[in-house]
Amino acid sequence: MDKIRLWLIRKYEETVSSIAFLPAVISLAFLVIAILIFSFDVSETGKQLKSELPFLSLKDTSTARSILGAVAGGVISLTVFSFSMVMIVLNQAASQMSNRVLDKLIGNRFQQIVLGFYIGTIVYTFFIFSTIRDTESRFQLPSISIFLLTVLTVIDIFIFIYFLHFITQSVKYDVIIQRIKSSTFEGMRKFCSVTTEMNEEVKFAARSVIKANTSGIFEGFDQKEIIDFCEENACSLQALHPMGTFILRGQPLMECSKSLSEDEMTEALQGVILSDQESVTRNYEYGLRQLSEIALKALSPGINDPGTAIISLRALIDLFQYRGRNFPPHTLAKEDSLHVLYRKELSFDQLFEIIIFPIWDYGKKDRMLGLEFQTLLKQLSLILSSKPVFDLLKKVQSQTY
Repeated sequence: MDKIRLWLIRKYEETVSSIAFLPAVISLAFLVIAILIFSFDVSETGKQLKSELPFLSLKDTSTARSILGAVAGGVISLTVFSFSMVMIVLNQAASQMSNRVLDKLIGNRFQQIVLGFYIGTIVYTFFIFSTIRDTESRFQLPSISIFLLTVLTVIDIFIFIYFLHFITQSVKYDVIIQRIKSSTFEGMRKFCSVTTEMNEEVKFAARSVIKANTSGIFEGFDQKEIIDFCEENACSLQALHPMGTFILRGQPLMECSKSLSEDEMTEALQGVILSDQESVTRNYEYGLRQLSEIALKALSPGINDPGTAIISLRALIDLFQYRGRNFPPHTLAKEDSLHVLYRKELSFDQLFEIIIFPIWDYGKKDRMLGLEFQTLLKQLSLILSSKPVFDLLKKVQSQTY
């Protein structure tokens, strides 16, 4: 049952995060609306409403087909043009910033809603098109449905106008950086729930070593699954790697305080998250690395854009001032339980060196970036007591331009 539950959770997350999920749901909703409106259109109430409001009635099936054909062709053209612009934005972001920022653009909910509204209008149009019946004795013409379609088409046009504005804003680097910063902060806020950092590494006599059964990026644990395993087997576990580490198949992943059988080790691995791609929602450190990569790419000779590097640096320092006062929990366990999972987490100092120092190493000869480093580190040193922060501030202050 646990395997099925974990499989369902992973498939659910993959489905919901897909770019096609929201457009598919919206399109299905449009199809349901089309069926309901058509049912009302051919009902006695609908016929009476059309007789009382003549502008809702159409008498010519060729006119109705012309309207439907024009709307379908026009909305398809809007869809193609709109998402050709999206592809241009994605290409520019990948070439000048980092291809790792693409998930922030592809996964944008507004773009998915626009795509869903366009496709939904097309589905609505084709359904209404199929309901028109024209025979020698009678004809069936859903004029109320066609009137509603004209309203939807006008809404599509206004959405397209706003979408143009949205795309021009999305291509700005500060907007992309702000999105990454916001999602990173949200992940950090949820994960870093402890106000005291534990510096001592807990060690116990390991009686068995649990090895990875597949290669992948270690992104933490399924909390319920791993805690239940510790309780059921009356043991404690020690993680050997911090999140974001790529683990090869067969390499040690955890140590256990008791001897485990092969089946028990396999069961323990069900609570470990090893994935092909990193996610900011599971590992906020990935967001920090994205911002660092953007700064490094901006400082490269091919791009030479210190302004973007400064925007990224500001976002990083803002996140680090929060991280310096809030820390990830080093243990996972039920309340008052003796059976604990000990996590291996990077300290603030280690994380600061990994993320910030490469930006300084790459751009220390740039006057603009150097002055920004000096301003930001002075402020950060007043908030936090960190040796790497003070050491880097000394290096910055000693640099001559």
